[in-house]
Amino acid sequence: MPRKKEALDSDDPNLESTDPELTAPQLTDGLDLLDILLVLSAAKRKIAAFTLIATILGTILALVLRPTFTATALVLPPQQGPSASSMLGQLGSLASLASGSPLKNPADVYVGILNSRTIADAIIGKYGLSEVYRKKTLEDTRKALKSNSRFLATNDGMIHILVDDHTPQRASAMANAYVDELYAMNSHLAITEAAQRRVFFDQELTNERKSLTEAEDDLKQTAEKTGVIQLNGQAESIIRSIAQIRAQIAAQEVRIQSLRTFATDQNPEAIQAEQEAAALRSQLAKLENDPQNTGSGNPEVVAGQLPAVSLEYTRKYRELKYHETLFELLSKQYEAARIDEAKAAPLLQVVDRAIPPDQKSSPSKAVLILGSCALGFFIGCVASLLAHFFCKIRQVPKHASQLIHLRNSLRIMPWQAAREK
Repeated sequence: MPRKKEALDSDDPNLESTDPELTAPQLTDGLDLLDILLVLSAAKRKIAAFTLIATILGTILALVLRPTFTATALVLPPQQGPSASSMLGQLGSLASLASGSPLKNPADVYVGILNSRTIADAIIGKYGLSEVYRKKTLEDTRKALKSNSRFLATNDGMIHILVDDHTPQRASAMANAYVDELYAMNSHLAITEAAQRRVFFDQELTNERKSLTEAEDDLKQTAEKTGVIQLNGQAESIIRSIAQIRAQIAAQEVRIQSLRTFATDQNPEAIQAEQEAAALRSQLAKLENDPQNTGSGNPEVVAGQLPAVSLEYTRKYRELKYHETLFELLSKQYEAARIDEAKAAPLLQVVDRAIPPDQKSSPSKAVLILGSCALGFFIGCVASLLAHFFCKIRQVPKHASQLIHLRNSLRIMPWQAAREK
């Protein structure tokens, strides 16, 4: 019978097996806490060496790294509030346009402006940051500036502008430059609700002024051609009423278009605006189709009152009254927005301008040295445990041959293959 079988069947406790697979340590047993402590205590010199080397490297790094200074500027953006203009009560169907869609947190808007490419390029050009950051392209310089700049909108409504730099003077100067660029850009951008309304009605008022001038010129040319100078009182009253209703319908359509930019068709305000517009159209149709006013139904002529030569004059006169009414409504809206915008000044308030910091913000020498020491100790412990683990593996012939095969298969470099040959 084989010796291995005898060893297994023998009852003699003093008999030892000579089979290497039986005498090799079993990897499946694992390591408990006591085994780990024994391994680490045996490798204490190696762990101490790793810790010492890492601590020395961390100390050298802490002495070599340039200090970074952080400068902070504090800005208070304008706070949104309801319109206080009493003129809005005089605007009829256009009054609701003044409310519009309110802006969200104003601080978020200004943080977005601070992150804009326009302000970044202005800061880069002013301080020559391409040479400071040693970047070849403008895009890389923008990324470097962004990594050294932070803009925080806090719950108290303030905006904190923080700039990191290796020199305290340049850090504070760049933080203040951000404030100046923000103030300059804010001066010609419509950010507040009142400013947006002012710009909108200014554009509409400019267009309507041109239309009113053209209507006046057309009426003048028609009067010179037809010889009609003035309509009678009833005809003028009818035309004025029609023109006013048409202007109100146009204003209501502008309101509906504005509501659709931020509200759905099921919005109560949008539904109300549609109903008001429908009522105005019904009133206009009733006025135009009244036989007492138009005779045969033609709204251009008041039957029995206007001669045939005054048809064109009547049409031009009605167009002029329409543009006059619409121009008056837009003028009141523009004045209301302009007054509200003036009340919001100053738009941007600087609470604290940045000053050169007298203490560096990073790196912390103590943190760097202690972190390096802890990292070296950790690497030393892991290296010791791995060395012990591979040592146990090599004691098992089966695993030892597998390790040799793995090592040979990893030698894929040409010089390594030539060395094996």
